[in-house]
Amino acid sequence: MTVDFQSLMAIDPQCTIQYHEPLKNHTTFKIGGKADILIIPGSVDGIAMAIELCRKAELPYVILGNGSNVLVTDKGFRGAVIKVSAPFSQVTVKGTELVAEAGILLSMLANEAKEASLSGLAFASGIPGTLGGAIFMNAGAYGGEMKDVVTWVEALTPEGDIIRLTPEAMQFGYRTSIVKAKGYVVLRCGLTLHKLQRETIQSEMDDYTMRRTSKQPLELPSAGSTFKRPTGHFAGQLIETAGLRGLRYGDAQVSQKHCGFVVNRGQATCEDVLTLIGIIQKVVYDHAHVRLEREVQLIGE
Repeated sequence: MTVDFQSLMAIDPQCTIQYHEPLKNHTTFKIGGKADILIIPGSVDGIAMAIELCRKAELPYVILGNGSNVLVTDKGFRGAVIKVSAPFSQVTVKGTELVAEAGILLSMLANEAKEASLSGLAFASGIPGTLGGAIFMNAGAYGGEMKDVVTWVEALTPEGDIIRLTPEAMQFGYRTSIVKAKGYVVLRCGLTLHKLQRETIQSEMDDYTMRRTSKQPLELPSAGSTFKRPTGHFAGQLIETAGLRGLRYGDAQVSQKHCGFVVNRGQATCEDVLTLIGIIQKVVYDHAHVRLEREVQLIGE
């Protein structure tokens, strides 16, 4: 069935529609084939209508934020990619609560919190994703997680209903949530923080930035941590102990700087990355009897 996505423009004039768009341009890994259709809505109505059109036509669709924890296959995505990004970046401060839309980058949101003298988001200042993506997977770093600060989430169901979820209803777990399980789209959320001097918050953010830049391969494209943290272990440590630092397959490589990252040395393909991940999983299991689970989300054929 042919889908008339141009009808979206009538209710969402700010919506952008691109056909046969290379998804490597929309992920931090800089890898991936083309999407049949890329839709960047400018309103909640635009998101809802894009999903409704896809569902009626039985056209596969996927929601994308900043593309920071995803690996797109070389064949791309046969369907519509709906990108919730910059048009959804509004932030409102209400006392010690931040109300923020899902498309804002976490780095920008952490800075907004600091400017309002609100502490509790410094851990997220270097995470390269959007707020929506962070809630989707309960992102975390340096001992903090989104579940620690989220007080409510407004989400769109696949059926087009807007619902409000409590922290309990969110069912936050390690790199998961009800949003991920049910295919909801995060629209906005409330974050409860606490008052602290800007200078103190800035010092905390500076410390995290220094730790990131010294230990993580930020100079090369990647999807962040490649593997989930196995119980009682650290993935990077297991990979290093197994002698895999710097291991390369095609242009995909175990980072020399941090073994928990697979990086793109230039022209890596999805196949390169998946092959290298498979080698890492096998060698680590043979060496330490620990199964590494991929954290990066795979999109496409």
